[in-house]
Amino acid sequence: MVLYEFKDLTYYYPQNSEPVLKGLDLNLEEGEFILLVGHSGSGKSSLLRMLGGLIPDFYGGRVEGSICYRGQKLRDWNRPALAQEVGMVFQNPEKQLLFRSVEREIAFGLENLGIPGVEMRRRIAEVMDFFGLHGLKQPQSTIDLSGGEKQKLVLASVVAMQPRVLLLDEPTSQLDPVAAEEILNLVKKLNEELGITVILVEQRLERCLHLADRTIVMGKGQIEAEGTPEEIVAWLAEKQNPFIPPVAKLFANLGFKPIPLTVKQGRRVIRKIIEGNGVIPKSDDKKEIGHLEGIKSNTKKAINLQKVWFSYPDSSEVLRGINLEIEAGEFVAIMGANGAGKSTLLRHLTALLQPDRGRVEVLGHNLKDLRPAEAAHWVGYLAQNPNHYLLNDTVEAELCFTLQNLGIKQGNLVDETLQSFDLTRYREANPRNLGEGEKQRVALASVLVSQPLVLLLDEPTRGMDWLIKNELGRLLKSLQHKKITILLVTHDIEFVAEYADRVILMYQGSIVADGSKHEVLSRGMFYAPQLNKLFQGVNNQVITHEDALKQMEAMAYDK
Repeated sequence: MVLYEFKDLTYYYPQNSEPVLKGLDLNLEEGEFILLVGHSGSGKSSLLRMLGGLIPDFYGGRVEGSICYRGQKLRDWNRPALAQEVGMVFQNPEKQLLFRSVEREIAFGLENLGIPGVEMRRRIAEVMDFFGLHGLKQPQSTIDLSGGEKQKLVLASVVAMQPRVLLLDEPTSQLDPVAAEEILNLVKKLNEELGITVILVEQRLERCLHLADRTIVMGKGQIEAEGTPEEIVAWLAEKQNPFIPPVAKLFANLGFKPIPLTVKQGRRVIRKIIEGNGVIPKSDDKKEIGHLEGIKSNTKKAINLQKVWFSYPDSSEVLRGINLEIEAGEFVAIMGANGAGKSTLLRHLTALLQPDRGRVEVLGHNLKDLRPAEAAHWVGYLAQNPNHYLLNDTVEAELCFTLQNLGIKQGNLVDETLQSFDLTRYREANPRNLGEGEKQRVALASVLVSQPLVLLLDEPTRGMDWLIKNELGRLLKSLQHKKITILLVTHDIEFVAEYADRVILMYQGSIVADGSKHEVLSRGMFYAPQLNKLFQGVNNQVITHEDALKQMEAMAYDK
């Protein structure tokens, strides 16, 4: 049964002369698990908003063509009736949480639908059980939940309304690997066992490509390709598209057909080669990786923390005796579960927070003696929420604002930074009207335009597509070669494997692992890149695409 039917659909946001969706002809079937992929600004989120009835009712603008839901024009649907049919979960769960009580949060949507009390209590009990939320009952507040718990609660509150369709806009972008896997497994279970149609927008395809029944690739507001995950991976490989996930990318570059999608499928191929039942295809089309190696520095320490303890008011210790030294020019990634203390650690390095005990030094300065505004002259800091950085009416003004505040002459800095982040076309655009990926890039550009000596980044790749992430990685490596110290907090294991040099793993306010990326990531179970999982038992030191190609070449030579 056709659930959604698009006919020559075109959509313009208010005051925009260029459409964000162009002439879409598309049918979405009931019960499908559909994955929408594409670069930032390709129209994915706008399409999701259209499916949820938010466009044009909430966002305004002009719609041409038609979109029908269950045989009726979407604009003719009664709003409460559509809200019961179609549920939507956004990137940031905190934007959808309204109450301090877990059960009250789930009940809110049911109350708006006029569900009777007895039925409401049954539904709350069922979703609490399905999502494993019983341990989060009162008196625990939703404010104190981890990122994964908040996202599960938002998902539960939507599912309690028993929708036919679940729209998900990068629901795992802020989650650690374990929490992200749990959310996606729950979503797949909803699709398979309850028949809920799932339409998912996601950038980290290694997490979810194999879950979909159909994948739709978007570009410039149009559908570039659609098909099964296997068909789309073959298409992406042929087009040398950067969205192809790590395992598929490795086998595609080596000429394998069909291309394995998952670690499990890839390990079968590796096993056959080792046992002599498979061969590596001869291919003249191998891609250059272009990976920049890290640099070693004997200069003074950029960051030095000695026995740092910290707790927020009315909470237990968030940082517990942190000892950390980072040399100038190092590229260090901090990983760990939501709530491990990663972001709190970064804030201490900007003088936004002061330790209860211990000492924090940056570039030889004791931050106890400095205000955040003083530290900002040589420490650049990008927090998780890009909206906190968007204060002006144009993208260009955002970058100029940073330079003016720090008393730095503009010169060519603004033009060069806009070009580095592919933002020149948005120079005169209002940054608050951009998509989440573009907002993140503008916020990052506004920090980097001042060329800080120490760069602190909290989840900078959130909402970024593969192409922009690769550009960011190359930019950060070039900054590192200029002796810029980079400290990155992220859940993006694949990005860390490819670009960082050192990895720190935090757990409950303490550092539990610290070493080179090969040392830390090759010993992980969940905090390990796809390619490391692929070669476990063969060569545990493989973590990057370059490592994997060398290993495959070695296996071919052994033959």
